[in-house]
Amino acid sequence: MWKNVQQFRWFSSKSSNFSFVTTPIFYVNAAPHIGHLYSAVITDAIHRFNNLVHPAAQNSSIFSTGTDEHGTKIQQAAASHSVPVDTYCHQISEQYRTLFHKFNISHTRYIRTTDPDHTQAVQCFWKALERSGSIYSAQYAGWYCIPDETFLTDSQLKENDRGVKVSAESGHPVEWTEENNFMFRLDKYQDDVLYWIKGCEDRIVPIKFRKILLDFLQEKLPDISISRPKSRVSWGIDVPSDPTQTVYVWLDALVNYLTVSGYPQAGFAQKWPPTVQVLGKDILKFHGIYWPAFLIAAGLEPPRQLLVHSHWTVNGEKMSKSKGNVVDPNERASLYTHEGIRYFLLREGVAHSDGNYSDTKIMRILNAELADTLGNLLSRCCGKVLNPEAVVPVVQPDMFSALNTMDVTKNMLGLLKDLPEKCMSHYRQYNFYLVVDSVIQVLHATNNFFETTAPWKLKKSPEEKQRLQAILGITMEVLRQAGIILQPIVPGMSEKLLDKLSVDRSRRQWRDLTTVQFAEVERPLADMDAVLFRRIVPPKEEAVKEPKAKKVKRKN
Repeated sequence: MWKNVQQFRWFSSKSSNFSFVTTPIFYVNAAPHIGHLYSAVITDAIHRFNNLVHPAAQNSSIFSTGTDEHGTKIQQAAASHSVPVDTYCHQISEQYRTLFHKFNISHTRYIRTTDPDHTQAVQCFWKALERSGSIYSAQYAGWYCIPDETFLTDSQLKENDRGVKVSAESGHPVEWTEENNFMFRLDKYQDDVLYWIKGCEDRIVPIKFRKILLDFLQEKLPDISISRPKSRVSWGIDVPSDPTQTVYVWLDALVNYLTVSGYPQAGFAQKWPPTVQVLGKDILKFHGIYWPAFLIAAGLEPPRQLLVHSHWTVNGEKMSKSKGNVVDPNERASLYTHEGIRYFLLREGVAHSDGNYSDTKIMRILNAELADTLGNLLSRCCGKVLNPEAVVPVVQPDMFSALNTMDVTKNMLGLLKDLPEKCMSHYRQYNFYLVVDSVIQVLHATNNFFETTAPWKLKKSPEEKQRLQAILGITMEVLRQAGIILQPIVPGMSEKLLDKLSVDRSRRQWRDLTTVQFAEVERPLADMDAVLFRRIVPPKEEAVKEPKAKKVKRKN
């Protein structure tokens, strides 16, 4: 198998521009929260950046997301809501689909594990595992965690405060289960998985999660159950060779990535494997050990890279239903806007550590950066006071040279010159917060340039018109480049900015950042408002109105 893994890697490197990115598919046992949205906006930013850099490959790129709808947990959730399982799944899945639409998630396939082509893919994949001699039938006994949909070893268990056995990682309760299952020979592929991880330094990023996987692989991996008796788990895909069994929900779910590539139809291999798979740290074991082992057993190449992200706390506490602090992105968007929440998640989130959500923090960041720094700069350039003709003006060379003798101009243009290369590097390393940092730094320098050159003092002097136009033109060029670079972060806001500056839609790619592009001929601004982001004013709490005291007239 060592040679096969090497051949896989060599073959997959032949098309560097093609992009195939995935989110995990989300379990429909509850409504979506901000953690689910975080996975989606990370993947969306990667997908949009890839298309920005390689526009020719845009029509063939794949970005998949969707919902995981099988298993015991779903049966129980549907029963608790007193609705048929398929109805329950459809309702929750539509909540995810709607959420992603509102937040401008540009997926090319929204997959549900109840889709007919997915059932076909799972059953074909199962047969491939059977042909490789990786499956056998056995009596299985062990501790099963329904909320996590996985069997756990003794080392993965602990007792909680009430003396109940629970998962050491999630804290969810477990139950002893004995049943006839199909088993997967995981230990047979342990060395291959290890070789896959070590074969590329950035196979698992950030590096802390690579180390976690390597620690897992220090001990011999036990074979794993990959089916459940249909009498216990009826809501699932039938095992092709034994309809009394249903496919283990994790094997079923992981195959979704193959389904969106077109597997097992002819031609799917031209799209396989995924270039980047985004996932939360809680499902690292399934994607970093089980998934590559399954694929290698079936004769398929594992993904090129896993990007693992951490979770979100709320005001420093873990999100949980019992604490009542689960953040509903739909509800928060009514105050902060969908673009504002996207910006905050990518601005504040770092993959290697948990992010902390707080209303105070998000309001401060959005007001300071989107409203006061970016939005205000555009409004001032486009306003009737300084720009009554409503144009992107021509910058005369001699006037540009005069302005460029000033330190504030040199500083701003020096930062602007380095901006595309810096942001390219940050995007490629998935450091979205550093992309934003770099753009905001240039915008701060541009605001300083604007304040120092004081264009409002020039508006009443006809002889100073060319200087005023140069200041506006230079500032608008910074805004143009910022708008192009921020498209993966805040696509709607960037589109509005570029539309307002009348930037042709064919000139909004990364290649259009190579040089400073002042307008050669004056062009009109688009006839639309220039407000990118309105300052957020927190809703006022209803004040308790005290009854007014009656005035008593004093007698003299």
